[in-house]
Amino acid sequence: MNNTKITAIAEIGQYAYKTQIFSGGHVIYADEPENLGGTDEAMQPASLLLASLGSCTVITLRMYANRKQYDLQHIKVELTLEDDNMATALTNITRKITFTGNLSNEEHARLMQIAEKCPIHKILSNPIQITTTS
Repeated sequence: MNNTKITAIAEIGQYAYKTQIFSGGHVIYADEPENLGGTDEAMQPASLLLASLGSCTVITLRMYANRKQYDLQHIKVELTLEDDNMATALTNITRKITFTGNLSNEEHARLMQIAEKCPIHKILSNPIQITTTS
C-alpha cells in the first residue's frame, strides 16, 4: 500500500456557513440547511461523509466487476446516517446496495463482499484518531 497523504483545506469567510473545500486541485462546498442558519447551497458535512462512502463503494465495485467482466450495468448505493446517533459512541450508517445487470447468485454475493473492502469503509470501520493543532 502506498503512503500517499490525502489533504484537504476547508475555509469559511463571512457567509453564514457556506464553506469552500479544496483538495487535489478541486473545489467543493459544504453548507448547513436554512433551519440551522445556513444558506442550504451545498451538502451538509455529514452528507459529504456519506457521499465519500457511497462513491468509494460504487467505484470499488465497478473496478472489480470490470476486472471480472461481470454483466453489471448499474450500481446504486443508498446511505443513511441517523442524526440521533451523532453524539453517541456508536455511529450507525445503513448502506443498501442495488445492482442492475445479469449477475449470478455467486457474483452478487462476491460483490457484496467486495463492498466491505472499499477504502473509505475500512477507514470508517477502524478507530480514528484526530490530532488538532493551531
